[in-house]
Amino acid sequence: MSIETLYTSAACNRTPESLDWGQDGLIYFAANNAIAVFDPKYHGSVKIVRTLIGHSARVNTVRVVRNASECHGGIHLVSGSNDGTCILWNTKEDGAESNPARFVLKGHSQGVTVVDAFVDSTNSLIVATGSVDSSIKLWQFANETSFECFQTIDLRSGLTFGMKLFSLARSNTTMLAYTTDTDVVNLCVRQAESGSLSNFVQVEQLKGHSDWVRGLDCVRLADSEDYLLASSSQDTFIRLWRISPRASLQKQKDFEEIRNDEDITIEERTFTVRAVDGVEYYYALSLESVLQGHEGWVYGVHFTFRDGRLHLLSSSIDKSLTVWTPSESGVWMENVRVGEVGGSSLGFYGGKFSPNGKSIIGHGFQGSFHLWHEDDEQQGLWKPGTILGGHFGGVRDLAWDPVGGMYVMTLSDDQTTRIHAPWQSRKGKETWHEIGRPQVHGYDMQCLTLLSRYRLASAAEEKIIRIFQAPSNFVQNFRALCSITIDPEGDTVLESNPMGASVPSLGLSNKAVFEVEQPEAETRHIKDMYPEHYFSPITLESPPAEETLMQNTLWPEIQKLYGHGNELYAIASSPDGNLIASGCRATSVEQAQILVWDTTSWRVFQHLTAHQLTVTQLAFSPNGQFLLAVSRDRTFSVFHRTTSTFEMLMRSDKTKGVHTRIIWCCDWSHDSELFATGSRDGKVVAWMAGKDQQQPGSVAAFVQRAVLELKNESITAIAFARRKLSGDQYLVAVGLESGVIKLYGLGHQWDLLVNITEALAHHMTVKRLSFRPHKADHQLASCGEDGFVRVFAINL
Repeated sequence: MSIETLYTSAACNRTPESLDWGQDGLIYFAANNAIAVFDPKYHGSVKIVRTLIGHSARVNTVRVVRNASECHGGIHLVSGSNDGTCILWNTKEDGAESNPARFVLKGHSQGVTVVDAFVDSTNSLIVATGSVDSSIKLWQFANETSFECFQTIDLRSGLTFGMKLFSLARSNTTMLAYTTDTDVVNLCVRQAESGSLSNFVQVEQLKGHSDWVRGLDCVRLADSEDYLLASSSQDTFIRLWRISPRASLQKQKDFEEIRNDEDITIEERTFTVRAVDGVEYYYALSLESVLQGHEGWVYGVHFTFRDGRLHLLSSSIDKSLTVWTPSESGVWMENVRVGEVGGSSLGFYGGKFSPNGKSIIGHGFQGSFHLWHEDDEQQGLWKPGTILGGHFGGVRDLAWDPVGGMYVMTLSDDQTTRIHAPWQSRKGKETWHEIGRPQVHGYDMQCLTLLSRYRLASAAEEKIIRIFQAPSNFVQNFRALCSITIDPEGDTVLESNPMGASVPSLGLSNKAVFEVEQPEAETRHIKDMYPEHYFSPITLESPPAEETLMQNTLWPEIQKLYGHGNELYAIASSPDGNLIASGCRATSVEQAQILVWDTTSWRVFQHLTAHQLTVTQLAFSPNGQFLLAVSRDRTFSVFHRTTSTFEMLMRSDKTKGVHTRIIWCCDWSHDSELFATGSRDGKVVAWMAGKDQQQPGSVAAFVQRAVLELKNESITAIAFARRKLSGDQYLVAVGLESGVIKLYGLGHQWDLLVNITEALAHHMTVKRLSFRPHKADHQLASCGEDGFVRVFAINL
């Protein structure tokens, strides 16, 4: 048995410099505590192809080593995390046995927020790390097997925001430029003493910004010994500084003396560097240009050479990425501006050029990606590219399309519900993408269930269940993207449902839009006043971009269900979609009641009492005859459905039961003959239907069949496959708090088949597992507290 990852969905961490584009054409970005590797040219589409696991807290920054070579340990990537460490990665290593984390640099007492790596003139790797502990540490090889800190720069109470290492011409001395929570750029040079390199010494400060400097980048100009250093600031300006070698310390005359008729003064300052050979070299600093064009904080800058010309990319919180290019006269001009129009996002945290400079990627405040490619035929025309999306908060629940398993819907504490589906690119390769965002809410989402392909019930950390119906515009695009031809429910939706939905200002409900109104010429229409909240029908031929997802893929809300006294925690629907069972957070028997709703009248028709604390998960059996509930009170209960109501069939014993801790999860087998429960004590118990000897034909309680015990683990998710394996075994997936997913064959005992490690599964708690229905092969969807959504193909 082997595992293939069909789909990985993840958002970029919401920190500046948390993404970089490597020379290998792959994009490396921070995704919670991991680093995801994103291929932007995967068979004509895009896909996350790998995950690097090593940090134990959120990754804040990722940097590719530009001139990586095997002579410095094969290190190609560096990252910094809130766990106080910086990891040096050899991303060329592959395979299950290899460990891509080459070195872990420990020394900071608090989180590392910015890193940079540079191979100096002696072919030695220097790494700089900046931390919340108000220090910058410089690292280098002590020997072939270890890295050591050779200098610590104390910033007293300062925080490091930007950092750049580069080499000065002539002297080949390494310079460190860094910024803190001030408006200056500090320049340090690694001076030589007694014929050997010593520590970095500050030689200059660049002043001119009026707010914190957030981004730095440096480039050596073509056919020149001059360097250009770009700094971007919260004052919305970008400043370009020129660093030039000089033959002596004699300053050039100010332009004011030469050109008295103009009120222009270009100040030039000089500093001295002592190289290893003992020779002193002189350099001049001057302000090259000030770039004005952004209306908000400028978080990042990135240089690239393309077609023999220098380009600078700037990313701002004003929702735009701008490419600046110098004209023949040397004046820097805005060349290209791309970004979001409308929407409710808060701009860009960073942006990068591709290695050839013909593509741009930006990562936004909500963890989203935005990709543009320059048109091959029409230079200067930039077109948006296919992209992937993901949750930027923990994903708490998921469900497959019950009709044909054509999509998986996920729900997260980032207050969104998202739809992920396979799409066939022009090159014939199937890749998965986010194609819809039915609900954008004001509360953290908790649980969901699909009543049918186009009807959703979701619950957030509020006391209401909300019911949504897919609009006709979504059905049209869903059919086109997923090549669906037979869709009876969709035909009904197209005939009777609204075109789309919008969210009114200060509203929590998605309001249906039945037709696109054409405003009269003299009156101002509401969609002109609030364009970011108003629906516009679209026709999709490829997966939608972030702006489209936020604005034009909402589902209208058709019903609210009131009945619980506390925040909702668990929800499930019967296979025919006619019943909903729900439970809320509870500390008493009365609060822990399970409500059963009739979806034809949207009313509660029964209260089921069985538990004393919160019901953590509910599950209807595939035949619709049983309802299973598990609870924080360490018990589970099974209710049998009669002609009109549910009757309790059994309830486990709290004191003598097999589970001794919270029961987190449960699921039914496809034939309704078995169910399994998983708990915090590391036990998974399979229960099978018993036989009633007293009354033949009556329903008997379920009895214990097999117990699986994983010591020092917590079971948080469980799922049965939709059909048996050969050998009359059930295929069961078990998710752990550690993020590992284990696949078992269940007969009379539990047989471990495959162990899916954190690098392939999740690096935080697995929240939900579900097998894809109506599929010839086994496919498993998983979601976790790390924000990842994955779909695996299980090859027998």
